[in-house]
Amino acid sequence: MSEFLVFENVTKRFGSLTAVDNASLEVQRGEFYSLLGPSGCGKTTLLRILAGFEQPDSGRVFLDGRDITRLPPNMRRVNTVFQNYALFPHLSVRDNIAFGLRIARKSRQEIDREVDAMLDLIQMHGHEHKKPNQISGGQKQRVAIARALVNHPQVLLLDEPLAALDLKLRQHMQIELDLIHDQVGITFLYVTHDQGEAMSLSDRIAVMNEGRIEQIDAPAKVYEAPRNSFVAAFIGDTNFFDGKVADSIDEEYCKLAFTDFEPIVCFNDKHIKPGSPVHLSVRPEKLRVSHTPPETSGGKINCYRATVEDAVYQGSHTRFWVRIGAYRLSVLQSHNRYLLDQRPIRWGDEVWLSWHADDGYMLEQYRETDEDLLLLPPENIGDMDTPSDDEPEDAPEADATDDSPAQ
Repeated sequence: MSEFLVFENVTKRFGSLTAVDNASLEVQRGEFYSLLGPSGCGKTTLLRILAGFEQPDSGRVFLDGRDITRLPPNMRRVNTVFQNYALFPHLSVRDNIAFGLRIARKSRQEIDREVDAMLDLIQMHGHEHKKPNQISGGQKQRVAIARALVNHPQVLLLDEPLAALDLKLRQHMQIELDLIHDQVGITFLYVTHDQGEAMSLSDRIAVMNEGRIEQIDAPAKVYEAPRNSFVAAFIGDTNFFDGKVADSIDEEYCKLAFTDFEPIVCFNDKHIKPGSPVHLSVRPEKLRVSHTPPETSGGKINCYRATVEDAVYQGSHTRFWVRIGAYRLSVLQSHNRYLLDQRPIRWGDEVWLSWHADDGYMLEQYRETDEDLLLLPPENIGDMDTPSDDEPEDAPEADATDDSPAQ
């Protein structure tokens, strides 16, 4: 593995809007690399800069050791798979796949050989003579991927390729994409706002927000060790605590003090000194709720009395929101064993809330506005958004897509 694709201090502005802000990243040869972030964060702009459809205002792009920043799109060995497939409706599946080879004036024998190999790869033999309107959405996406791969690009760019598919088909296509990547072995640069897609497919993820790269890491590290409050809140869900280090327990653990909350024992991996401020993230699935007190003989268990304010059964798990003083916390309880005759935890119950000291993670940076990303129900019905008197209830929402220049 080697540094194969490099964005070096890339900035792109559209008028007064900075779509990409001094972004640097390095992609290794053969890596499945994802750009993940909300709409308008700049991920599609980075993709378009690599494809040659946009020019950066500053910074450079290198591919396989060559500066391609100013090269026209047709001089770059990169191909793009779009969300809307972009297939030619009047051409068959075979002719759609063969289109790029014909433009490149390849021989009939080579075209037939390469197209047959792509049909094998996407498992579409038997459908090659159908038109796009005769195949399913998942099949269209596979044809679009084959058409992009048939010319053997150095990098395959995938811009929200599964966003138009329904949930089950999207999950199936994730598996197929992973298998295709393993078979062809080329570099995939994948743009998505779907955390689940990025986590399940990627070797590494660059999390973006407002044109900046917030963190680059393997999926497990992005989730389990977020650098800041945006990454913690955007990737999955979490609970935030804002306080200070009260004192050290030993070389590895410390006690944290918080306003309106009892002290918390936490693993002090950042070696923060007593008296220093700290921002703690605890994932909902790390917390446990129970009718009976948990076993705390190990000495590193945080345990508190709490009141259940809401409970939502979701099949594989139940999500609770519990209150301890001024804190309202999210808890995700997996149904590893769900007994229909056991006493359920319900709204209004007094419960025990607990988690291990290792399950809290200290953040390097915290922004209060990132709490808006947390999944919290309104305090009461009156807090829910309601239409204003001069706005009809059925007014359509503005359509926000990643096709805007901000992307």
